Amino acid sequence: MVRLRLKRIGAKNNPVFRIVAADQRSPRDGKFIEELGTYHPKDAKSVNFTLKLDRAEYWLKVGAQPSDTVASMIKKARKAAAEAPAA
Repeated sequence: MVRLRLKRIGAKNNPVFRIVAADQRSPRDGKFIEELGTYHPKDAKSVNFTLKLDRAEYWLKVGAQPSDTVASMIKKARKAAAEAPAA
């Protein structure tokens, strides 16, 4: 099964993550299918991640399961996308 999850790439005490689509059997920092975005947890901004929402929607449509953290990011990105055209 394909999972949408985080892959750590940051240095010690400075975490940075990539949001990736990966086989659930592969290790956390191992092989992945596609990179969907990035996440910087130490940024002070309210939006500290980037996400290719169209690709995330594609993976969800074909049956990929997001982790809890990635699911919340997708929810925030959908909300931001819905508000952007109205502005």
